[in-house]
Amino acid sequence: MVAYKNGAPVKLSDVATVRDDIENIRQAAWMNNVPAVILNIQRQPGANTIEVVDQIQRLLPQLTSTLPASIHVSTLTDRTTTIRASVNDVEFSLMLTVVLVVMVIFLFLRSLSATVIPSVAVPISLVGTFGVMYLLGYSLNNLTLMALTISTGFVVDDAIVMIENIARYIEQGEQPMEAALKGAEQIGFTIISLTISLIAVLIPLLFMGDIVGRLFREFAVTLSVTILMSAVVSLTLTP
Repeated sequence: MVAYKNGAPVKLSDVATVRDDIENIRQAAWMNNVPAVILNIQRQPGANTIEVVDQIQRLLPQLTSTLPASIHVSTLTDRTTTIRASVNDVEFSLMLTVVLVVMVIFLFLRSLSATVIPSVAVPISLVGTFGVMYLLGYSLNNLTLMALTISTGFVVDDAIVMIENIARYIEQGEQPMEAALKGAEQIGFTIISLTISLIAVLIPLLFMGDIVGRLFREFAVTLSVTILMSAVVSLTLTP
């Protein structure tokens, strides 16, 4: 009943042709060449995409066991494929960077201690960045992964500059402690000025507005934090 007229109910069948059917006969879906019912699953804002997909994959066997045998359930698209590939690519790039830096330093300085230092300094700078990202509520996404990849060059650069300067004093015959203090004092201001200059370049990204600004803010903050962590490690742990 849709209304009352003159005390009598007016039914929907009185004013329209009612047919038990689908809502829209002009819509359809196919998986490749097979007609299908497409179920699109979207994560809630702030949820981890990979965790959501992993939970769905764990639940699929349980769900498909309750369906008729004639219904076949399969995954049409998986957004985490590119995400996992990006994470693996960044991991490989970071590991390759550390290995190459260690090899180069060993070939030129021929010192075991100088070789070990960058292999420790680079991971510590990145771990410190992860800590700040966790406190800020950032996730590992394409922008933050790109920032970590770019920042690896800055992290390595600070460590190499400090190690090379200290190694020069040791080659001149000074004791390691004296060489570390003198080398760090001499190169410290340079590292600080470089760090400030690099972070200053990112200031426009930090203050961008609208959606683009919100997207690139995580990139700029992550890159700035990594550069700052690199300077702190180079001025303390490396000497």
